[in-house]
Amino acid sequence: MEKRIFEALGGECEIYAIGLPAERLAEGEAWVHEMHDRLTRFSPTSELSRFNESAGSWAPVSDLLEALLRECLRAHELSVGLVNAAVLPALLAAGYTRTFSEGPTAVTASVVPPALPEVLEVRPGSARLRHSASIDLGGIAKGWLADRLAPQLGPNSLVNLCGDLFARGGGENGDGWPVGMGGKTVLLLDMGAATSGTRKRAWGPDLHHLIDPRTGLPSRSDLAEASVIARTGADAEIFAKTALLLGSGPAEEYLASHDALGWSLTA
Repeated sequence: MEKRIFEALGGECEIYAIGLPAERLAEGEAWVHEMHDRLTRFSPTSELSRFNESAGSWAPVSDLLEALLRECLRAHELSVGLVNAAVLPALLAAGYTRTFSEGPTAVTASVVPPALPEVLEVRPGSARLRHSASIDLGGIAKGWLADRLAPQLGPNSLVNLCGDLFARGGGENGDGWPVGMGGKTVLLLDMGAATSGTRKRAWGPDLHHLIDPRTGLPSRSDLAEASVIARTGADAEIFAKTALLLGSGPAEEYLASHDALGWSLTA
């Protein structure tokens, strides 16, 4: 089994594959770095930053960004508005204005984000944000990218992008890829998984990166972490974040009714 572990997309990434030459994994890593450079909000020259700067008018977008913007709209619908890419102004107000390694900045007045379909329109080859709106692709991009890289690597591979992953094929033993989830090891075969939590990117009492779009403030959910298995990494990310924001009671009902394959909720 070949593997590569590296930093990208704001955290640790892992690529594993069976029966694949090492250079193919290196190409996979290079692709992830390219995606980071194109989609990060922390670089003024990234495609995402340029799109945010164009708010108020139609702007050309690449096939990649168009597809991700459509995924953001799907995530908003699937999560009943809780996974909202338009939370960027609220993130900035909470002090998450630069990369986490550089530390937070001052907290300002909270901003309740609008519903994403109210501020984002997408058509073939172009998109438009309402004036003063801006988006953060965050975990939506990570699960979505993992779903796409794994097939590029071959029939037996696992791509983990900062906790959002997709496992393709049966792993080394043929019965699935072993993945830690909620203190246990589960075997994933052609499945995605993701964990959403409030502890890893926190910088003060009640200050963390997971914004509740209903309030514009960091979530006050009674859950600290939600891990979910789903049919894709993208769905797992959407389900995990929605579950955490809903809280322990409604989360179980939501996950059971939305095709989640398994989950672990931690207070």
